Amino acid sequence: MNILCIDTSHRFLAVGILKDGQPAASFQKECWKKQSEELFPALQEVMDQAGLSTEDIDGAVITEGPGSYTGVRIAMTVAKVFCAMGNKPLYTISTLRLYAGMLEDCRVVLDARGQRAYTAVYSSGEEIEAPSVRPCGEISGTEMRKNVVGDGRLIGRDDCWPDLIGCFAACRAYWKKADNIHLVVPEYLKANEAYLVKK
Repeated sequence: MNILCIDTSHRFLAVGILKDGQPAASFQKECWKKQSEELFPALQEVMDQAGLSTEDIDGAVITEGPGSYTGVRIAMTVAKVFCAMGNKPLYTISTLRLYAGMLEDCRVVLDARGQRAYTAVYSSGEEIEAPSVRPCGEISGTEMRKNVVGDGRLIGRDDCWPDLIGCFAACRAYWKKADNIHLVVPEYLKANEAYLVKK
């Protein structure tokens, strides 16, 4: 089975193909606010790497957010059209869970602007602290974790970016299959309205 993976929710464009659960091709590049321009060339590149055509793709998995308001929608729109037209299954996964992968005791921190961050804690894939939007100063004052992934500088740690296609593969058990592709919508953690705060 060949599954197309796409993440455009934060600063990276990540595109890859999993063949029978293992990465067969991958592309990951930092291109903040340029994902829409580079997505289709990246898709062609990974198809060429894997020696596949679009007809060979059996389904797709994407991140559902939280993340950039526009960024989350880029991958979601492309994947929904692709899966709907080809009658293929669409899966989603939380952006924060994807970034954590299967690391133990891992806090994910992604810049939500306005001195806030999207954050959550996972350990070996299991959710320890639910996703939320919090002030960066509040996060840095919490119990420190063994691993910090993402924009670590926001809480006094180093930035750390995972191999996102490898994380898609590792987190296969946490993919959620969409019962109705047309009802798949981004997760912005709207209750906090942090995604509307611009600096």
